[in-house]
Amino acid sequence: MRLSYVCERQQKELRRQQAPGSCPYCGGKVEAMDVEVQSKLCFLPMCFQIKRRYFCTHCSKRLEILFE
Repeated sequence: MRLSYVCERQQKELRRQQAPGSCPYCGGKVEAMDVEVQSKLCFLPMCFQIKRRYFCTHCSKRLEILFE
């Protein structure tokens, strides 16, 4: 018997706002975006998260914050 599953991940943008600082690559403005991520397994919701993502408005690179 073969077992297969279908995973689906939906992302929805909630809001955008200007973040402090500048891009380390080009010096452009940094924007913070709140994203709602919902994972489904065979059409059943499994996980619901809200994540904040940072990106540069000039070069469109996704920026990550590294904690030490």
